[in-house]
Amino acid sequence: MEIYNNRSDAVSQEFIKLLNTSFSKTNIEEGKIIEGKISKITDKYIYLEVPNMKSEPILDRNEIKSLGLEDKCQVGAKLKVLIERLEDKAGNVVVSATKAHKIEGWQKLIEHYEKEELITGRITARCKGGAIVEHIDTGSLMFLPGSQISDKPLKETDFTKLMNEPQKFKLIKLDRQRGNACVSRREVISSSNKDSKAKLISKYNVGDIIKDAECKSITSFGAFLTVDGALDILCHIHEASYSRISHPEEIFEVGKTYDVAVISKDEIKQQLGVSRKKIFPDPFDDIDNYAVNTKHEVTIDKITEFGAFCSLKPGLTTLLHNSQLSWTKKNASAKKMFKVGMKIPCIITDINKDDRRIAISYRLTQPNEYEVFTRKYPVGTIAEATVVSKNEYALFVKFEDKEVEDVQIFLHMNNITYDNNVDEEFAKYTKGSKITVKVLEIIPNENKVRAGARECGPDPFVEYFKDKAVSQTITVKVKSSDTKGLLVVPEGTNLEFPIKKSNIAISAQDARSSRFVNGDRIDCAIAELSLPPAGRKVTLSIKLLEEQDKALALERYGRENSGAQLPFKTLKEDLEKKNKK
Repeated sequence: MEIYNNRSDAVSQEFIKLLNTSFSKTNIEEGKIIEGKISKITDKYIYLEVPNMKSEPILDRNEIKSLGLEDKCQVGAKLKVLIERLEDKAGNVVVSATKAHKIEGWQKLIEHYEKEELITGRITARCKGGAIVEHIDTGSLMFLPGSQISDKPLKETDFTKLMNEPQKFKLIKLDRQRGNACVSRREVISSSNKDSKAKLISKYNVGDIIKDAECKSITSFGAFLTVDGALDILCHIHEASYSRISHPEEIFEVGKTYDVAVISKDEIKQQLGVSRKKIFPDPFDDIDNYAVNTKHEVTIDKITEFGAFCSLKPGLTTLLHNSQLSWTKKNASAKKMFKVGMKIPCIITDINKDDRRIAISYRLTQPNEYEVFTRKYPVGTIAEATVVSKNEYALFVKFEDKEVEDVQIFLHMNNITYDNNVDEEFAKYTKGSKITVKVLEIIPNENKVRAGARECGPDPFVEYFKDKAVSQTITVKVKSSDTKGLLVVPEGTNLEFPIKKSNIAISAQDARSSRFVNGDRIDCAIAELSLPPAGRKVTLSIKLLEEQDKALALERYGRENSGAQLPFKTLKEDLEKKNKK
């Protein structure tokens, strides 16, 4: 077989030229959109004739139906398709008319977007956050955000009228990677109304009054009104009335017209700020007619968690805080005491002209029960009281007196009894129990009263120790003992006092609580003593008594009856040392 590798001859050069010309005309490759001529139509398929392709591309007729091009598809007609694969497993060319249609439609959208041209579409369905718009020319679907549907709030009926109606839209965003388009109807409306809005805004200046502005809609933050049907304005809730209101519906009603005053103007944004209250006199201008510490009748307009807003006169709002409701109730609530519309007496406590604030007090109009209590029940008064509440360490009681029925008296558990069984005594009292108390302290400014029950009678501690002194000997009875020491009761009393182990004896060997049993009568000395008001404390010591007796024995050289009942193991040695000296 002969191999030709000489391409310089005229025949070879002509063949190469013809081959290159053929490739340049077809330019067939995957991902390209080509135009083919319909050569045959069957019940299921449409056959295309494309020059220079080894086989005819085949299309499913259902694909043509979905595009709405079935009427245009006839033998000899031309149709654009996208080459997906030049050859599949069966050797066929795979093409798609739908994808070609979408790509061409997307290219047209890009051209309109770059040229900032309006497109024609129709709203086909609602979706989350807006609606779906179909481009009429290409059938491409685009997203219409809810904020871009109109330049003013739309009712349900108004939106329904827009469905499936051909109208102009502006492309505001294209995502080339994802193939998403976002359009706006509001931009079209705003641009058409721009000139008319500019003319309307130029007519008004700050301070002018706009007559008969119609209320179109009401929200929680204000009311939207229309001027001459072309300019929408917002009257904020704070500009609706000098009085405090909960919702603009208290002032405005949809469909009615209102006069408003222009308070701001922005020609760039084409916006006017308006106020309904500015067309009326400012009630705060008459504030000089009111003075601090004067009494007035106010009307409750609104009740909140922290108090109530009241009006001295229509439009002149004041604040009544919960802390100014009662002298005696710590957690007084305006919700529990008053209702909206009630008229109550109050006293003005503060006027701030700069901040336009007025503070009032309800409790100043009521008698201060703590002052009444101080006058009727001064410190030292003894009376019967009723337990109204109780916590883990105190009782709260009150006197059965209507003038002071809300005054709660604090009674600490340590002030119930002088005995050591405080917990047992405290447990006896419940809500409703009667108890006799003595007023110990009154602090009117802090609304506090303190009392005690044990102070109503003599203090057994003082009664027993008032004629006693430090180093004096007393006789006690052992009530109990443990490793820490003894618990003793002085004879003739119910008082209990401890004697520590270190105060039982001089000798460490004898300093044992086990030496004594319950009921033993022993002598001891008073080591420390404090009486009210300096204190209420005593320390007892057997050791101190031994030391005193030992010193006395040394002083008298040991009498027969001296220390007979006490251990003096070192007495002989001490006496010998004294004789040597």
